[in-house]
Amino acid sequence: MTIHVYYIGKPRDRRLAAAAEEYLKRASRWTRCRMAELDPRRADFWKRHVADRKILLDAAGRQVDSAAFTELLRQAEMRGQNLVFLIGGAEGLPEGWAQRADLLLSLSRLTFAHELARLVLAEQIYRALAALRGHPYPK
Repeated sequence: MTIHVYYIGKPRDRRLAAAAEEYLKRASRWTRCRMAELDPRRADFWKRHVADRKILLDAAGRQVDSAAFTELLRQAEMRGQNLVFLIGGAEGLPEGWAQRADLLLSLSRLTFAHELARLVLAEQIYRALAALRGHPYPK
């Protein structure tokens, strides 16, 4: 399984971006994790990840707790399915993309700065993988 985390828009806060990178680096001991900026005008997100499960972050999406998020990763791992997360830009997700997602996921009903949303998502990915491996971090 590979976990891709994409975000639309340039990072503004280097400290938050570095913290998110650190969590994905830690998670990489258990599975491949990649994070990158996505320019929807240049890259065809949908063709690049045809067979992968596409999870787009949206405030109107489904809210889950950490246990349910861990289960989402466990199921993908059992299926050998890659997960692709996308955090929209300042204007949200590109028009029409939410309807094409395999899952719309909300980190919270609160609105976060995009760098903070990346950090929260990266930490939850690390937390879930640590829990699946019996690592003491999630306790």
